[in-house]
Amino acid sequence: MPEIAQWLVETRVTIDNWIRDDLPWRQDLAGTVEEAMRYSLLAGGKRLRPQLVLAAAALTGEPTDRFRLAALAVEYLHTYSLIHDDLPAMDNDDLRRGLPTSHKVYGEAMAILAGDALLTEAWGKMAALAGEGFDPAHVVRALAVLSRAAGRGGLIRGQVLDLAAEHQTVGLEQLEEIHRLKTGALFEACCILPAVLQGDPEAERRLARFARHFGLAFQIVDDILNVIGDRTVLGKATGTDVALGKATYPRLLGIEEARRLARHHATEADKALGGGAAADVLRGLMRFAVEREW
Repeated sequence: MPEIAQWLVETRVTIDNWIRDDLPWRQDLAGTVEEAMRYSLLAGGKRLRPQLVLAAAALTGEPTDRFRLAALAVEYLHTYSLIHDDLPAMDNDDLRRGLPTSHKVYGEAMAILAGDALLTEAWGKMAALAGEGFDPAHVVRALAVLSRAAGRGGLIRGQVLDLAAEHQTVGLEQLEEIHRLKTGALFEACCILPAVLQGDPEAERRLARFARHFGLAFQIVDDILNVIGDRTVLGKATGTDVALGKATYPRLLGIEEARRLARHHATEADKALGGGAAADVLRGLMRFAVEREW
């Protein structure tokens, strides 16, 4: 995947620069919430969610720079969710992106506050799109799309169901619901935001279908990597799902069947996009998600 690999590197650099330009916060003052926010935002990571925004923007025919604030919003929101996921009351992780997790560096209280602040910043970024030439009605709907994906009917509900399923026996339908909400809801929002902001319902439908399959494929591969992945490559601990009794695809189906299911969702995601060169980057991201080292 040489072309998508180059695109991933280039857009990651662009997004990192956008974050740095957006963070004139008091990063030099130790002990501030701004320092903790900056630590987690700039700790590395694939930047996959803002990359999905930029890749989906190609279908609208608009320059990707127009969607800078939307890309920042989803990365801030995602980083907040990681900080809170890692807390002792949740997944109790020591490593994130190869570095100590926020609460290990700054303590639990500051980690919670940094996550809260990042979530609030995300809404401000989305609201500011009204000053970037987008129809205010479309901006309001985009805000609603992202808040639904992040809220009690999306990411939060997925987390609740995930915690409730620990050390329990769940079926495939229940497991898909957990991951469709916990991971897939935000992926879907990232994919459809450019179409929503442009008022393009046909592109929105195609991207929503793509995103649903993309999210499931991505989560299945994540589950597999948690079992057999290399901790040094992943930048986070492995084997944690088993230790916590998490409901996962390998636990339910076995490794080989989980791989087959991931490839099935990749195929369905590709079908959703249809033809056309404008979707090539999204196709490349789908291959990247499924063909990560396992």
